[in-house]
Amino acid sequence: MRILQLHSNFIVFKPVQKEIAIAEEAEQIENRVEDVVVLFTAIEEGDSTATGQKAIDDVRAFLGKQKTNRILIYPFAHLSSSLSQPSEALKIIKAMEEYSKEKGIETFRAPFGWNKQFTISIKGHPLAEMARSYAPTPPAIEAKVEGVCKKEEEPVSAALKAEDKMQSFWHVLMPDGSLVPIEEFKFKGHVNLQKFSQYEIKKARAVTAMPPHVTLMKRLEIADYEPGSDPGNIRWYPKGRMIKSLLEQYVTMRVAAYGGMEVETPIMYDFNHPSLKSYLNRFPARQYVLKSEDKELFLRFAACFGQFLMAHDAQISYKQLPIKLYELTRYSFRREKSGEVVGLKRLRAFTMPDCHAFCADMEQAKKEFMIRFNLCIDVVANIGLAKDDYEIAMRFTKGFYEENKAFITEFAAAFGKPMLAEVWNERFFYFALKWDLNFVDNQDKAAALSTDQIDVENAKRYEITYVDEKGEKQYPLILHCSPSGAIERDIYALLEKAYHEQMKGKAPMLPLWLSPTQVRLIPISDKFLDKVSELAGQINSHCIRVDIDDSASTLQKKIREAEQEWVPYIVVVGEKEIESGLLSVRDRELKGQQQNMTFDQLVAKVAEKIAGKPFKQLPLPMYLSKRPQFHG
Repeated sequence: MRILQLHSNFIVFKPVQKEIAIAEEAEQIENRVEDVVVLFTAIEEGDSTATGQKAIDDVRAFLGKQKTNRILIYPFAHLSSSLSQPSEALKIIKAMEEYSKEKGIETFRAPFGWNKQFTISIKGHPLAEMARSYAPTPPAIEAKVEGVCKKEEEPVSAALKAEDKMQSFWHVLMPDGSLVPIEEFKFKGHVNLQKFSQYEIKKARAVTAMPPHVTLMKRLEIADYEPGSDPGNIRWYPKGRMIKSLLEQYVTMRVAAYGGMEVETPIMYDFNHPSLKSYLNRFPARQYVLKSEDKELFLRFAACFGQFLMAHDAQISYKQLPIKLYELTRYSFRREKSGEVVGLKRLRAFTMPDCHAFCADMEQAKKEFMIRFNLCIDVVANIGLAKDDYEIAMRFTKGFYEENKAFITEFAAAFGKPMLAEVWNERFFYFALKWDLNFVDNQDKAAALSTDQIDVENAKRYEITYVDEKGEKQYPLILHCSPSGAIERDIYALLEKAYHEQMKGKAPMLPLWLSPTQVRLIPISDKFLDKVSELAGQINSHCIRVDIDDSASTLQKKIREAEQEWVPYIVVVGEKEIESGLLSVRDRELKGQQQNMTFDQLVAKVAEKIAGKPFKQLPLPMYLSKRPQFHG
């Protein structure tokens, strides 16, 4: 259950339109409630009346402190992506209302199943706005013991438990390598860093409103939720699959150029394998667990397991180090909390480029760490995210900082902006140093993209060794790097960035090399269709994705629909264009400004902007009239 709790001076709401078949009967009139605690409430899978009662008990305690006794239960499905069935949700909402009244609270309720207008005025005290999350009892694993079926709690790693308890000391790491306590840093000119710092320190991961990219991914027919799967699993439409595939190809191409050797490993592993079981307790992630014959297996949440087992069996000399193994995992799996699973930002099944480098010692590890950092920054820039779009966090112990201050200063200077530093008194995880690049979205929340870590434990855990100059076996240090982060998150970041640009008055768009249609041809009438088809073939032969709007719509509607699809170049073709050889091109990057250019000029302009990027053919029929509509 997700609740956004707002202590309000008043709220005015009016039912406008029924959204579901079982919507309650309600008058379509304005309702006004004064001095009220509004509970915007989303009922999720697994919630029960007991969950609702717990929520009411908590708000009752809040009411006592604020010396008020009035609530409004307001059904609000937008707080979650893993909603309960409507019939069950209505049952729980009604039970909450009844229980609240039994406890002596003056209780109002907005009708269930309606689209509603509302105006709200929030009080100004520090506790006026609160988000609450109520998880159902964790799924259990059934185990047979002496013929009796009993429940065991879902496995939780020691690292996850430590993460909940550990104490972090927050600083800002300056480009000169100095650490400024967070409370002393002046954030003027660093708005995004301030937002990111607050997000990290508060650890408020739950989403209380629908992020803009969710609407965009559906409207642009990129991706959507899959109701037939577990929450956090996404269906990809042809355009989205093409964008995702291009990103996968690009990152893999860059890692290959860096020297990564691509491998492939299984997606499931034995929970009781000695090395794996030990590692699971050092990695802060929740696993999917399944049984097969006499084994208990888990679905991988990274490529570490397979690559480490592979390295364990390899014969490695110091002369070969650093050795770099790479895999693009499609998919990795993490059982993220339901309230945190939303859109493309946080998924339970995701695609992760994962590159490990095995290094002889700390000096080699630090040198390689910097090479990979520069690789990551360049990869993200070519994906379409500039330094102003993200912030970096470094995480290390106080002791590591003191011993390696010159190196951390080199790292900080390379980035050139202040970054967040999380400092621990002691090491909790398997890494001694970690950095992650975080995109800050339109809800002031963040998501990690690129990352790298210096792992000081797992070589010994997996018995990975190399032979040194003296012929003796040594344990290497292991770097864990994702140059781009999860591919899905890259698309999330690009869509959120486009929305942000739109709010500033710019035309939202994807980078040209990722745009499904790069050039759209619009014939003024059907009599020019053959000529336009010939022109499209010529453009396509230059590895440029082109399509043709042959629909029966008016010219203005065709142009408008192309703009709504974020098509970068729109070319209207009629008799004048055919005779003169000059094309009238609308350039989206220039807010639809029209330019006259020859065929060769158009091709050269597009080719220059997509140079060095992978190419895929348009994954849809060239003629718009032949395409199905994937999203209503």
